[in-house]
Amino acid sequence: MNQPRTGTEPSAPFPALSPQSGRPVLITGASGRIGSGVVAALLAAGAPVRAAYRDPARTAAMRESGHDAVTVDYTRPATLPAAMAGVGTLFLVTATTATQTRDELALVEEAYRAGVERVVKVSLWRADERLTPLADLHRPVEEAIERSGLRWTFLRPNFFMQNFAQMAASIAEHGVIARPGGSAPISYVDARDVAGVAAHVLTTGGHDGRIYALTGPRALTYDEVADVFSDVLRKPVRYHAQTATEARDGLLAAGVPAFMAEALVRVSTVYGDGGADSVLSTVTDLTGDAPRTFEQFVRDHRRLFG
Repeated sequence: MNQPRTGTEPSAPFPALSPQSGRPVLITGASGRIGSGVVAALLAAGAPVRAAYRDPARTAAMRESGHDAVTVDYTRPATLPAAMAGVGTLFLVTATTATQTRDELALVEEAYRAGVERVVKVSLWRADERLTPLADLHRPVEEAIERSGLRWTFLRPNFFMQNFAQMAASIAEHGVIARPGGSAPISYVDARDVAGVAAHVLTTGGHDGRIYALTGPRALTYDEVADVFSDVLRKPVRYHAQTATEARDGLLAAGVPAFMAEALVRVSTVYGDGGADSVLSTVTDLTGDAPRTFEQFVRDHRRLFG
């Protein structure tokens, strides 16, 4: 299979974001695992931030703490113009849903109308190859951004370590990691490292037209993942290879929407067949910090996995 593009080659610089630039970064998904980390990092750097939340209570709490925040509801397009007014950069990360493409395209269109200068989008591993239904959500948005004339940067992370939280009960109660897929390793990446890369890209120059593929420091098979859980939790954890039907039925029984259940099964199959085993140095190249290991992820979330 083709190797993912790292996008770390030198590029023509653009001005770095600074507290004096005046025009804020609109951070969508500000309550999510990536967006919340980006908000915290940019505020710590003194950069102008406008955090976008779906929940008005979160918006109010952010404002009460003295920071700029807006409520954005993708089912109500009228909420977009006020959110985008005066924004210099759009940081685009939204929840994975059947309407994700539509929601993100609406944000990109409003960004163009509002005179936003650039977009930094969190996309998906090898999205341009459209190997999975999840890639099909992201690539049309990437293409629209590329055609828009806006300056852009795409972040394409591999499978998040945090996705194992979906199996927390099974690991804690039964010592079982149940997933479909093959035996190929996957270079899981911690969402906190993706947030760190995003914050770096948003506050430094040289990222125009770049596509950054992001991985952790090591590719692991499911059996090796189980070994990590066993070592850190100090109890036996094993991998159970599910059939696609078994996995789909389990997800549906857990309340996962049918679209997402099918997409997750397809992702696991493609990645397990060798589509996500590349280990790249992009996180370190950009931030100067080593990406978190899977061992560190499990240690940091030991209580979750019991």
